[in-house]
Amino acid sequence: MPEAKGEKLIGKISHYFGKVEVAIIELSAPLKIGDTIRIIGGEVDFNQEVESMEIDHQEIKQGKKGDSIGLKISQKAREGYKVYKV
Repeated sequence: MPEAKGEKLIGKISHYFGKVEVAIIELSAPLKIGDTIRIIGGEVDFNQEVESMEIDHQEIKQGKKGDSIGLKISQKAREGYKVYKV
């Protein structure tokens, strides 16, 4: 699926915990609270605002390139799904 205008690929999902609806995202660009992300993969394509994120169970306000962050997401996702900043 091509990037929409103004969207930037910022990472991909490396793991998804279904019970708690948390995705682990390997960041290739910075991400902060309040940003809107779009997750695309398989049958999934949805946007959501970043309300909170964690590294090693510690809440953070922003993640940087190279971080693996935990993020609660509104729909199921799988490893390898792409994450864009809208």
